[in-house]
Amino acid sequence: MSNTPMAANPLTRAVLEIDEYASGLGWDQPARLFALVDTARLRVQEPSLAAQLGLEESETTGLTPIEQDEVPTDKPLDEFLATIAWPDAVAGCALTVERLMLPPSAEAQVPQGLSEAKLARWVADHPERQEVRMTVAVLRDGSRESALRLREKDASTEVLTGAGLVPGLAEALSATFEE
Repeated sequence: MSNTPMAANPLTRAVLEIDEYASGLGWDQPARLFALVDTARLRVQEPSLAAQLGLEESETTGLTPIEQDEVPTDKPLDEFLATIAWPDAVAGCALTVERLMLPPSAEAQVPQGLSEAKLARWVADHPERQEVRMTVAVLRDGSRESALRLREKDASTEVLTGAGLVPGLAEALSATFEE
């Protein structure tokens, strides 16, 4: 496994591991989608894949993130996520994506009636905007976890975690497990 600090539960550890991986790739990266599989099950059912992923024999608990094919950039993220169906072996999924966000103090300044493209431009030009990398994970049982990393505070000690940080994205990921 990586240098990811030990967190209280496997889902938090998986989110932090993905955040660390994305951090190592640098900023201005495309969205990345991961399947989350039970590590013990992976070791038993796919020993060659477990070896390829560098899983130690002692790693028999937790979740292993497996990066999926590229997320298409030619369609909105919510439309892409609506096309996903996971096999039973997948315990959960995670997505890491970069976005611009504004502090709550700027919400009152947002002009009404802008098209999506004009609103995106307005946010990009706003002096208080922040670049953020969001990593959101969900499990089939409804568990959720998120990690947020600001570009201006790009250090593993500055990563904020919590189950409810990005509820809309968590809902979209949860929907990929609905029948």
